[in-house]
Amino acid sequence: MIKMLLPRLVLFRKEVVQLWKAFWAPQTPLYLKAATLFVAFYLVNPFDIVPDFIPLAGWVDDIVLVPLMVSWIVSRLPVPAYAGARRPSGSTIDGRARRL
Repeated sequence: MIKMLLPRLVLFRKEVVQLWKAFWAPQTPLYLKAATLFVAFYLVNPFDIVPDFIPLAGWVDDIVLVPLMVSWIVSRLPVPAYAGARRPSGSTIDGRARRL
């Protein structure tokens, strides 16, 4: 079980770092920035889909939903925002996105 979770944990950590960098990049669309704020709010919000006071089930929904939401957002980031590269001023994003 640990062998299955460790690669996913490492991937999640990398995706969180990418999401943090993309959040501050001007190339990132506003709806992805809003989705990032929603994920952070969901994580700290006391009102979850399954309340945390229910033993284990309340934590499992956070452990499953938050990484899924982060992966979904990262998969839709524009290539320049994902790579952290700065595009010349005046250029537009061509719509390419990173796919897992």
